[in-house]
Amino acid sequence: MPHTNAAGLHIIETFEGCSLVAYDDGTGVWTDGYGNTHNVEPGERISLAQAESDLRANVASAEEAVAKAVEVVLTPNEFSACVSLAFNIGNAAFADSTLCKLLNEADYAGAAAQFVRWDDPGTNVTAGLLRRRLAEKALFLS
Repeated sequence: MPHTNAAGLHIIETFEGCSLVAYDDGTGVWTDGYGNTHNVEPGERISLAQAESDLRANVASAEEAVAKAVEVVLTPNEFSACVSLAFNIGNAAFADSTLCKLLNEADYAGAAAQFVRWDDPGTNVTAGLLRRRLAEKALFLS
């Protein structure tokens, strides 16, 4: 199975940031570390080592999801961009996405255009999320 490259990890770490104190992500989901949403309780505090461990586990989960959902060959940058997206929107959402469907039809250009469609977390389009999607798209296309 492929692994996320340094550029993909950089996007995840940069845009997720790292919080050692649990916070509501704005959609009612409690989050800590680098975008970790598993078993997070309000007000909880974690160590940097725990945040890094959770990051590795969550990236591995997203890698498995992308590898399972995508049926065509991806370059390391394409794979890593997809992992970043799956990490952020959720593995099931990635697998059910038009982006994944287009990839499986070998429509790489169409898939690339789909990244920016994921700029709304369910509340409002955010500038930071749009920047992330543009970074993922650029990585996918590079």
